[in-house]
Amino acid sequence: MARFHPLQVAAVDRVTEDAVALTLTVPPALRAEFRHAPGQHLTLRRRAEGTDVRRTYSICSAAPAPSGDGPDTLRVGVRLVEGGAFSTYALKEIAAGDVLDVMTPAGRFTLDPAPGRYAAIVGGSGITPVLSIAATLLAREPEARFCLLRGDRTAASTMFLEEVADLKDRYPDRFQLVTVLSREEQQAGLPSGRLDRDRLTALLPALLPVDRVEGWFLCGPYGLVEGAEKALRGLGVARARIHQEIFHVDSGTPAAPAPGTRTPAHSTVTARLDGRGGSWPVQAGESVLDTVLRNRPDAPYACKGGVCGTCRAFLVAGEVRMDRNYALEREETEAGYVLACQSHPVTEKVEVDFDR
Repeated sequence: MARFHPLQVAAVDRVTEDAVALTLTVPPALRAEFRHAPGQHLTLRRRAEGTDVRRTYSICSAAPAPSGDGPDTLRVGVRLVEGGAFSTYALKEIAAGDVLDVMTPAGRFTLDPAPGRYAAIVGGSGITPVLSIAATLLAREPEARFCLLRGDRTAASTMFLEEVADLKDRYPDRFQLVTVLSREEQQAGLPSGRLDRDRLTALLPALLPVDRVEGWFLCGPYGLVEGAEKALRGLGVARARIHQEIFHVDSGTPAAPAPGTRTPAHSTVTARLDGRGGSWPVQAGESVLDTVLRNRPDAPYACKGGVCGTCRAFLVAGEVRMDRNYALEREETEAGYVLACQSHPVTEKVEVDFDR
């Protein structure tokens, strides 16, 4: 069960003009709970104007060894979002010595290190989880190779330049780095421009043997991830080898209910959470998560936008309509998992299990 713990900020490092890396100290008693797989994220929480503000940030530090007590520090990257309640606070106010509420690691955008060839296509702050994935893989598996194709606006806006350069220095024969800038010409390397579907379709076969890559990791804005997936599928890559995490989706109108979808006048949600269950009536317009939160404030959530997957739950009974889903793979939805923040009952009784 995911839960919050207070962690002290050990350091705040400016990595670009609009991004910082926060290093958090994990006390010995909590190290087992904060053990994480490479690619997972943390949810950070603060109280602002009487409400909870929660945001998820990927862990950029390498994952701890399978044996041992767990990490003594954790590092996350935070990029400023215009009007962002938490990112503005992180860049302008957080200082070493502060204490933050931090949820235990979550997320399924992960790699279990194994020999083979792997690759990632990232944009902007999408480098954050991939940095952890690549560093962990190369350190643990001497027979593994990793290709990183990253797109950024300019060199000055590129996060974790030094950390990525360090990987290249440590593993020159096993780590391949290709950088593309969209708003600045480079003295060497590829011409400037966006990494869209057409460009990736032409570029990827020239960089590496696409059909021999064990796993592709796509991370960044929705447009880049969508274009990269279409390019890979067009090049014959099996969907099971493509892993995605979206960092930003433009706000839009929720999907309209399918024709003939019935919305009951009254619904009840039954939920199991941390070993305890309960049933509550749904108020007008509420999502399953909203209903549960009114009665169980400890229900897990972060973005409430269908992106992070923190509120993932198993649909035990009944039917729901999901407005948006940018977090669950098709195999998960087919197995019965839903995003509680995006789910609205379409039957009078709905039962979900957050513990599965």
